[in-house]
Parts: sequence; structure tokens; C-alpha cells
Amino acid sequence: MALTRELLTPREQGVLRAVGRGLSAAEIAVELSIAEVAVRSDLGRIVAHLGLDEETRTAPLRLSVLGPPRAWRGTEPVDLGPVRQQALLAALALRPDVTVTCAELLDAVWGLEPPAAKVVPVYVYRLRKCLQTGDESPDAVIGRDRGGYRLAGAAVQVDSVRLAELATEAAALRRDGDLVAAVARYASALALFRGEPLAGLPGPFAEGERRRLGERRIALLQGRLECLVRLGRYAEAIGELSALTSEHPHSEPLAALLMRALYGSGRRADALGVFQRLRRRLVDDLGVEPSDLVGRVHQAVLRGDDAQLQRQR
Repeated sequence: MALTRELLTPREQGVLRAVGRGLSAAEIAVELSIAEVAVRSDLGRIVAHLGLDEETRTAPLRLSVLGPPRAWRGTEPVDLGPVRQQALLAALALRPDVTVTCAELLDAVWGLEPPAAKVVPVYVYRLRKCLQTGDESPDAVIGRDRGGYRLAGAAVQVDSVRLAELATEAAALRRDGDLVAAVARYASALALFRGEPLAGLPGPFAEGERRRLGERRIALLQGRLECLVRLGRYAEAIGELSALTSEHPHSEPLAALLMRALYGSGRRADALGVFQRLRRRLVDDLGVEPSDLVGRVHQAVLRGDDAQLQRQR
């Protein structure tokens, strides 16, 4: 460690620690608030200073499901085959180290009209071939036992696993009151999304996971925006919140956050307008009145109760 400190600048040390935690160059740029090109430059100097090569800092096999499914062996893209084969891989990758039976895989990928069961081992064989690295065993990535097949979590770096880790870290930092660090973790988690999760994949499992991961993304956005509001960084929060409330016009937590941000930036009338629009949509579309959550924020804005608005979580 002492040798590392002598050879590397403080920023390079920070980049190296982030690499050790599995962050990509884009994630490191967000976390350290520097340009991605600067991160890549730092990585080059780290490799040169410490005598590393590219393989020592790049997972042998990486899989992304937070967008159209993609895989890389080192830095080289891997062809994952037809979409139903990719859907089968996703059904394993989103449950790493869990055995999934052939029947479950058929249901996950084909639903109510499954083909013959023999298609599953054919797809698994093809996936093993394309994911196999070097001279390793064919089942090093996808193993088999009497119950079915399982993806070896230690053999593949899946972005959904990293997403869960970052979300847990962000929530813990937020609970501890380290809001600046929490904002950075939330941003790193959100940077993993490359569009609609599992885009283009057929089957009930992919459809359900798209919905679940989409909800996870909204929760991460809400967590980040909550931290920004609590930090008083209202201008940063208002634009995103305005777009999100337009996409989710019945979301009371998002509307409450937007009201707090607008009030905090001196726009009391606009904050009250958000409540009126939300109430109208809830009554007209769903036949319900706003809950106590947004009602308390509305009353605090009406009274100009700064202390109450600061206590809202």
C-alpha cells in the first residue's frame, strides 16, 4: 500500500480503489466528479506505474441486462445468439447461483406455448460455448445438477448485481446522513442503465423483470432527488422532478418532492399548483383524494412551515 501511495497521485489512488470495487470508467467519473476521459487517462497511468495489464483490472466475462442484453469477454463483445437464447440466459443471470429447472426456464421464456423440453439443453450448450473463457470447463459459467441449471455468480460480472450493491450503499449513506456521498452512489447506480432493461427479449420472465427493474430505477431516482432536496440543491432537483411527475402523474411521493423543491427555491405558488394538478388527476382518474403524505406537504407549504418541510422524508 505504501508503494502504491508513492507511485500514484491521490486521484489515481481513488480511481484504483473504485476499480477494485468493480466500477466502470463511467461510474468512476460520476463518483469522483471528473470527466470519463480523465478516468481512462488515469487508468493508463496506473497500469504503467504498477506494471499491470488490462486483464488484471477487467473482469474476464461481463454481462449487461440493464438495457439490451450484451456481454463482453475482457473488452471483446460476445455474440449471445438469438433473442430466446438471450432470454434464457437472462432468466439465469438475474438469479445467479440459483438452480432453475428446465420447466421453469420453458415457462420463463415461452410462457403458455413452450416448445419441446430438449430446446433448453441446446440453448445452454450454445451459451456455454460462447461464454467459455480459454481452457476452462464448459460448465464453469453455467453449471448443471439434477434440479436444472444455474449461472455461477463468481464467473460473470452482471450489472444488475452491481446495481443492487450500489443501491444498498446509497441507502445506508442516506440513513447515516452522508447525503453528498449518497447522491454519488445513486448516480453511479443510475449510470448502469443503458435504456429499457432486457430490451427486445420475449417471454413472461423478461416482461416481469423489465417492470421490476424499471421500478427500481424510479426508486433510485427518487432517493437521489430526496437527497438533493435535503441538501438544498433545489435547482438540480426541479428539472428532473418535473419530468418524472409528467411521466408518473399519479405518483404522490414524486409530487411531494417537487412541491418541497419548488417551495425551497422560493416558488410557493408553483408548489401549490403541483398539489392542485395531482388532486385533480387522482380524483378524475382514480376517484381518490391525495393521501396524508402529500397532504402534509401541502399544508406545510400553505403555512410556510419550513421546519415541517425539512422533517418530511
